[in-house]
Amino acid sequence: MLYLSQMLGEPVIDANGEKIGSISDLAIQTGEVFPRITSLAFLGPGKTPFMISWRKYVKEATDEGIVLKMDKNAIRFSYLQPDEVLLARDLLDRQIVDTQGMKVVRVNDLKLSTSGSQLRLLGAEVGIRGILRGLAPWVERVVLKIARLFHKPMDERIIAWNYMDLLDRNLSDVQLSVTHTRLDELHPADVADILEQLDPQQRANVFKHLDDARAGDAISEMEDEFQADVIDDLDEKRASRLLEDMDPDDAADIVGDLPYEKAETLLRLMGVENAAGIRKLLGYKDDTAGGLMTTQYVAMHEDDTVDQTIEALRALDEDHPTVSYVYVLNEYEKLVGVLSLKTLVLATKNTQLKDIMFDEIITALPEETEEDVAADISKYDLIAMPVIDESGRMLGIVTVDDAMEVIEDNAEENETKRTWLAVIVAVMCFAVFLVPYTAIVLHFFGGTAG
Repeated sequence: MLYLSQMLGEPVIDANGEKIGSISDLAIQTGEVFPRITSLAFLGPGKTPFMISWRKYVKEATDEGIVLKMDKNAIRFSYLQPDEVLLARDLLDRQIVDTQGMKVVRVNDLKLSTSGSQLRLLGAEVGIRGILRGLAPWVERVVLKIARLFHKPMDERIIAWNYMDLLDRNLSDVQLSVTHTRLDELHPADVADILEQLDPQQRANVFKHLDDARAGDAISEMEDEFQADVIDDLDEKRASRLLEDMDPDDAADIVGDLPYEKAETLLRLMGVENAAGIRKLLGYKDDTAGGLMTTQYVAMHEDDTVDQTIEALRALDEDHPTVSYVYVLNEYEKLVGVLSLKTLVLATKNTQLKDIMFDEIITALPEETEEDVAADISKYDLIAMPVIDESGRMLGIVTVDDAMEVIEDNAEENETKRTWLAVIVAVMCFAVFLVPYTAIVLHFFGGTAG
């Protein structure tokens, strides 16, 4: 096995045994699971850069240098091709996304495999051994021996090429591998986890190459402290478009965290209906049912039939959130019943909703705390809870996923409080012990000194 760090700077020897330069880089042709080295870059006399075809000219490659098949006078120089990537320039010491481990890592070295005169890239070394080898091969060997003495193995951490995605350079069009899972093909929650590990400039670069649907889904999955920053860094037209496509409650949460001027600009760029829905949600206090609810739900009237309701469901936009219940309103738009999709499917098509709806509904008022709403959703095993005003008109619903986030946040907060309480108790106990102990010591030694 060879490593890029070992090869850089080593001599390039022609067929006559004459040194014509030193290795500066290797190029791969992308699109293979383990890409072949296709070009050799080296520095000739006066540090003049040259590039030649690997297949045409390279006879042998070792960690001590490269031997060519031909005399230097027979060499014809070439240029980097569009589908080639330079390992040292584009990958070494760069940040990449490990699409298997779902994390951002730094490339400390690159592992290569030889087969005759052919050389292939196996993957990136992202562990401590790559750093040590970059300092000097003997440093790695010494540290490994010391680690073995203490029974602390230092395994290589290799990420295969087909699990790598590139960040630091604009290589979005590079086909990393025929079996590669690109960043924009991952689940939005995984994309969000990765984006949160990037600095703002890298994050913005990634967003340029995600379509609006993927970008919006990823932002919705990000932690609250990142969402507003991401939207604030985007072009205003695109930011407005992404917010418009999000669930209204998610969009309202983000807009509420933006500077006032930026929030107003984005709302003015939206469609009137979407902007009005977000403004309405912004009118409710945080940590309440109103602040937690979404206005995307399905409601029909009690005189509507099963067939009409099913047609209404079929007409929903493709990106409409999952529907668990159909809410039933009376002629005054007040909530009077609810039915599940199962009930709807099993009923005959001419049946009116008032004849099959469930009228004992558990609801919340908009000013109720989100903790109480989440507790009721958990207690009654609901998928969603309707929020109504004092007159019984329906305002929105709180979904179970939002309720679970509240419960999880409260659990983390309580755990933090318990940790701090334990620390305070420990400090107090130590102080209770230390004060009298110090007094006794001072008295004893003070008395002795006297």
